[in-house]
Amino acid sequence: MESGSKESKTPELLRLGEKITVLPIVYGSGEFSKIVVEWLLTHTHDCLAVPLPSSFQEPVESAILQLPTPSVVVQHRTDPHDYPNQEWQTTFSEEPTQVSAKTASYVPIDPCQGVISAIRLCMGEHIPRRFIDLESENFEPFALSVPDPYAVREVAIEKFAAALLPAIPRPESDQTRRRMVTMAAGLRDLERTYKNILFVTNILHWPWIREAYYATGYQNSSASDDQTGGTEHLSTVKTSVNPRTYLFMLGELPFITSLYERARSELSPSDNATIDGVKELLLAARSTYRSDLGNRARRITSTHLTKCLQYVRNLSLIHRRLTPDLVTVITACQQILGDEFALHVAEMANHYGYGHDPTNSESNHRALTFGINQATFPDGSIVQMQSRLPNQPVTWKTIRLNRKAEKQEKTNWQYNWNPHAQCSYPPEDRRIENFRGRVFERAKALIGNDLARTEKFTTSVKDGIDIRDTLRHWHDKEIYVKVNPPNRGNLDTCVMLFDSPADPKEYRWRTTWFAEHNEESTLAFFATHFADEMIGPGIGVGTYGGALFLYPPIPIRDVWLDPKLDYATTLEERLIAAACLHSRGREIAIVSTSPPGRGWKRLAKSRRKTLVHVPLSSFGDEVVQNLRRVHVLNGKEVRSYAEEFIRKP
Repeated sequence: MESGSKESKTPELLRLGEKITVLPIVYGSGEFSKIVVEWLLTHTHDCLAVPLPSSFQEPVESAILQLPTPSVVVQHRTDPHDYPNQEWQTTFSEEPTQVSAKTASYVPIDPCQGVISAIRLCMGEHIPRRFIDLESENFEPFALSVPDPYAVREVAIEKFAAALLPAIPRPESDQTRRRMVTMAAGLRDLERTYKNILFVTNILHWPWIREAYYATGYQNSSASDDQTGGTEHLSTVKTSVNPRTYLFMLGELPFITSLYERARSELSPSDNATIDGVKELLLAARSTYRSDLGNRARRITSTHLTKCLQYVRNLSLIHRRLTPDLVTVITACQQILGDEFALHVAEMANHYGYGHDPTNSESNHRALTFGINQATFPDGSIVQMQSRLPNQPVTWKTIRLNRKAEKQEKTNWQYNWNPHAQCSYPPEDRRIENFRGRVFERAKALIGNDLARTEKFTTSVKDGIDIRDTLRHWHDKEIYVKVNPPNRGNLDTCVMLFDSPADPKEYRWRTTWFAEHNEESTLAFFATHFADEMIGPGIGVGTYGGALFLYPPIPIRDVWLDPKLDYATTLEERLIAAACLHSRGREIAIVSTSPPGRGWKRLAKSRRKTLVHVPLSSFGDEVVQNLRRVHVLNGKEVRSYAEEFIRKP
């Protein structure tokens, strides 16, 4: 494409002189990064002007060659008094470290950083790059909150910049003003050599660079005098970043950033990565949630995810945003799908699909660990960090989510467990006892339905008019009414089978618990072993496979050790046999996915009992999954702090 034809398509607002095109962008935005790449692919340029000092060019371009692995290029003082060794040590200091007064500036090698994307593409197309920013020892950033970059999808970049122009304040820092003048001088110098220059810069810098470019009485020497002053002790090096802290370094969420990088590697469009990425994030978190919790995982359907996305949208609108931030997504997941799923979403959001393994401690010890505006260096010192391509300002927000325990912590908790002191968690006891009461009520209703009959209306409508029989005998001109006889006896036994057929190898924990008071049942159950999943000191969690409830509570022999029940061959049959042995009524309520088979009915009939089936599907899936979780505490004293470790359902 000829330069003359290109100029006619370039908006006048983005022109700077006759040879320069300026792209004012929001740093750290995937949408603006995509716009920069599209601009370079559809327009012809013979030079890229970069808003970074020339001392960064070699390490930055070297780091870009290692993408998609993110890294940073750090510039710091090399005075022996400040940094004893130029090469970072490989182990952290054991002494507690404090935030030091030392500062450093850095360039994030972020795939979603517009400037980095421009350099990356120009390197591949062999387009010259010129770094024109001011060399400075103590860098002072100029960054403010700007409107949601997602708007640039519907608004042209020049209109976005023009709308923001009245709200951009004039920089107060003398260094920032000198930087604007220096970059304007650099653009003037490039015009002497190149004919079609593209300058990608911060949307907050653009009007003041433009002003300096057109200023009257402009002198190049006034800016060049500051280029090298006081930089003889600066060292610019490339270093890796701890993958666990990508969230503080990248402009987009690490998971969203990896989607942009995947689209680039697969040559697929990334137009909706910002929004569709949230959907993919929830789906990926659902997969890890299911694999991590197994039977304890709640059944998360597309309906649940739809409600969660609606919640995310509403929260974003309340916060006057077009796209959600991480806090909004996690809050919505916590409110709709519970703490466990929200925790998996938080972990997946910080997952970057390329680069170093976050569990590789050896490589992480040689990397920078980032926080907000600071980083921990490999020698243990905490240094204040200033980005030369600053993202949107961020702040700390608190969401109460219990973290996952480390492997070593779980091992210590298992080792310190006292096998002679075990008790239940009272909130779970109340929840499952209430559920047992509901099962009894439904079973009694089913027993009454079996004895119901209809008869002709005489003097009373009894239990209501039977519409079906009345219509069936419409030709007789008679009205039929329902007669529901009163229940005979009371239910005192309930068997709940959550997983049938049950695998004995999976449900290794089988025991009988006795009631602590008259409001609890005598409980016999089989479940996954609580020692396999320790969530806190003296707190383990298992998953019910099946349970037997006797209410009012009575003392019985341990169901799993009683020789009278040895004829039962499966875990389910043993609970049913125990129910038939200890039930004082004729009917036994059984909750299961499918109705009792002939074998179970025959077993109950041999004891002169009747099984009343209550379908498990008649209860909500979320209710059932919450009930299946059983927490075991190592002594009653653990109840005082158990709430701090047990996540809400």
